[in-house]
Amino acid sequence: MKKRVTVVLALSLMIPAVAPAALAAGDITIQSYKFNSMKAPATIEEMVKTYTNASLDVTYSNGDKKNFPLTYKQLYMTDENIVTNKGIKIPAGTPIDVNGNPIVDNSVPSQPSYYISDAPDSNSLINVGGNLYMISHFEYDTEDNSGGSAYGKLPASMTLTALNQDKKTGELTVNNAKKIDFANVNGLWIPCNGSTSPWGTHLGSEEYEPDARNFLENPATDPTNVKAFAKFYFGDEAKANPYYYGWIPEITVTANGDASVVKHYSAGRFSHEVMEVMPDNRTAYFGDDGGYTATFMYVADKEKDLSAGTLYAAKWNQTSDVNGGSANLQWIKLGHATDDEVKAIIDNGTTFDDIFEKTTDAASAKDNGFSAIKTYPSGKIEYLKVKPGMEKAAAFLESRRYAAIKGATSEFNKMEGIAVNAKDKKVYMAMSGVSGAMLASSSDPVDDIHVQKINAGVTYELNLSGGLQDSEGNSINSAYAATNMKGLVVGEDLAAPDAYGNKSNPDKVNKPDNLSFSEKMRTLFIGEDGTEHTNNYVWAYNVDTKELSRVLSVPAGAEATGLRVIDDFNGFSYVLSNYQHPGDELDKWQGTAVNKADLLKAVDDAIGINKKGGVGYLAIPNVTPVQEPAPTTTQPPSNNPDAPKTTNSGAPQTTNQVVKGGTSPVTGTPFVNALLGAAALLGAGFALVRSSLRKSKSTR
Repeated sequence: MKKRVTVVLALSLMIPAVAPAALAAGDITIQSYKFNSMKAPATIEEMVKTYTNASLDVTYSNGDKKNFPLTYKQLYMTDENIVTNKGIKIPAGTPIDVNGNPIVDNSVPSQPSYYISDAPDSNSLINVGGNLYMISHFEYDTEDNSGGSAYGKLPASMTLTALNQDKKTGELTVNNAKKIDFANVNGLWIPCNGSTSPWGTHLGSEEYEPDARNFLENPATDPTNVKAFAKFYFGDEAKANPYYYGWIPEITVTANGDASVVKHYSAGRFSHEVMEVMPDNRTAYFGDDGGYTATFMYVADKEKDLSAGTLYAAKWNQTSDVNGGSANLQWIKLGHATDDEVKAIIDNGTTFDDIFEKTTDAASAKDNGFSAIKTYPSGKIEYLKVKPGMEKAAAFLESRRYAAIKGATSEFNKMEGIAVNAKDKKVYMAMSGVSGAMLASSSDPVDDIHVQKINAGVTYELNLSGGLQDSEGNSINSAYAATNMKGLVVGEDLAAPDAYGNKSNPDKVNKPDNLSFSEKMRTLFIGEDGTEHTNNYVWAYNVDTKELSRVLSVPAGAEATGLRVIDDFNGFSYVLSNYQHPGDELDKWQGTAVNKADLLKAVDDAIGINKKGGVGYLAIPNVTPVQEPAPTTTQPPSNNPDAPKTTNSGAPQTTNQVVKGGTSPVTGTPFVNALLGAAALLGAGFALVRSSLRKSKSTR
């Protein structure tokens, strides 16, 4: 008996081992993604449209490899009347004033019409309680109906679009749309790029903050356009205040489609290109666009709450001058504040002269406690000293100037997009042009950055770590503080334009701007903004294989904007990507491959030069693997009538059983097949023992 009992126990102990093995055999996973590059546009027809013929190779764990073509889907053009505003339909790109009324272009008195932005930018795709919404920026309007410049004079806007998503294909379509109201924060100034917070809100931007010193010293000429803005928005230029603008707005959307807006004054005031929050929900990095700008880091007091925190600026300690240069970073604390504290300083009517003492006497400046700095937006050497008690105002209303005074590096040039790679703890930063302030200069007050010129630009990689201290030896309360940075994706300037008018290598990234990282595909997406490529592109850069692939082309003269990769949105993946100002600066084009006049006419006929832009996305096909059925164990035939009957495959015969959601066979999934196979083994084992016991009794 002991031997027979041992056999039964052995069979039962094998079940846990058999079931997982059978289950794992049918669990196919994706091993890698590889984008196959499209060719650069070669004809006028291709140069005028937004398109892709790139594809995606997916390799599965069972050895299969499949190729999926990419497609570009346009959601709408900025001149389409998709927005319902006070009961009437208006174009998606039309801005509204403080009272919510569409702003009318009266530059040609006999032809009044709504202003329409030609510059859609950032997109956030948000799921709120099962309702799908997209927030899109409309950065500016290039020109008015008379052909005059409207840049920076006109209030900007954002549109909230409710979307439909096809459950089978994932295709997105417009349901309805409305404008987002910024009246409680004094309007919206030049919203460039943006991001989606980890907690599902939209983080916008206000780029090229108006120079408060210039505004104060030259009131008659309105060099900052703040008075023109106030006239359009408030209907009263007396309400102009440069400190209203240059912040990070956060937009929260409710399930019923209501949107609320706050500006985060504690995150500092500078030329906000974008704010990207790290996986800790507290630390954030920014793009500070312009010449002579700085690298900032913000650490919020609480997770998922940007209303209070500490602002830092980096000092670049250079270690190499090639490929955009590399450096170790040291963080300088500028200060801590709450949104309410900084807002109170603004509401108190604080001016530039209330914050700083200034002089033009370079000879005596240092001896009298003044700091020599050179920063955007002035772009010239200034001698400034913070007035007693105004340190917080300086840190948060004049963050870049104050950072330079404290010793941070303010020599970055055209700092644009930011993206985060959570798995590897890296941040990516686009520098659209490694030139200007980043080159060696003996005439600047300081020369921290002195690298080799790459006009085509560089995308940098920053390594993140915890346990760091600031320049004064105080702990930085973040596990995501950048320790160093180096060039990763490097552009290449050409000595002379090629036949298509490209001034940089068309097979490498030029003027990197928008960045977005896909954790799932291990791919950094890079959008271009420059005239060195006649057509700007969106690129896919695999951070493991280092392979660079062109995946989208936008119309000649247009900028690729609104880049945001969505790895999983109800089971589908998207790369949001817009284009703005088509045909811009094509009048300066120097190519020979196609006729210049024909190209200009084609862009104007198809879209309109600087008239409108497009909002859309690159559709990533559904690449989910089809699971293989798990193998089952075939049992030897049994003469025992009590043993379960099996099919030829060895699985027990079953009937359809009612399960939640309807009637379906119990068999058909790897897990169920494994369990049933194991049950067959167990049943056969017990039958064998029972048969042996009967024979034993009959022979006694």
